[in-house]
Amino acid sequence: MKTLLAAFVAASLSCGAWAQVAPYAPPQNVLQLSASGSVEVQQDLLSLTLTTTRDGADANTVQSQLKAALDAALTEAKKSAQPGQLDVRTGNFGLYPRYTQGGKISGWNGTAELVLEGRDFSRITQAAARISTLTLGGVSFGLSREQRAKVEGDAQQLAIDQFKQKAGELAKGFGFSGYTLREVAVNANDPGNYPRPRMAMQAKAGVAEAAVPVEPGRASVTVTVSGTVQLR
Repeated sequence: MKTLLAAFVAASLSCGAWAQVAPYAPPQNVLQLSASGSVEVQQDLLSLTLTTTRDGADANTVQSQLKAALDAALTEAKKSAQPGQLDVRTGNFGLYPRYTQGGKISGWNGTAELVLEGRDFSRITQAAARISTLTLGGVSFGLSREQRAKVEGDAQQLAIDQFKQKAGELAKGFGFSGYTLREVAVNANDPGNYPRPRMAMQAKAGVAEAAVPVEPGRASVTVTVSGTVQLR
């Protein structure tokens, strides 16, 4: 029994000593790098925001007026709606109290919005021109989901090619013949929608207006590939 216990203690001490003399060694000859690919493309998505405001002493009256204006605009806009080409949705709708200097409510202000969005610019602007109960409050451009997916794929391939070329050049620069991939992450930026200024866009409600001329700009989609490689 004593012999067995002594052997167990010796084995434990041996394992402890081994653990102390063999700490974790970080990987050697690992290179961290990143590369990006960018593709510029014309924006193909138009978004028009139509809006109206009302004010009055009674909140229910103001809300009813806003609802009537929005319902009329929705009815007109839906006549031209087509999925992807002209999508119609409501925007902000809210009532806000006005206060006297004494802190009492003296009236109500309200705002309602309608958003026309899609790829058919002519259909969108003509539909907006036929809506008489709301005024044009904002114009923005962006990329449709289909356009973004295509461009992002092109930018991603550029980023991958740049990453591989950069890794190969750095490996040779450090005196290695090549590399193997360890970890990699791919990230794409979101170009979002680009608003145009509101100035000179406001029109009086109830007065028919000509279709607003619009001209899209260009958007840049960038994909970044980052990761680590093992030099060999």
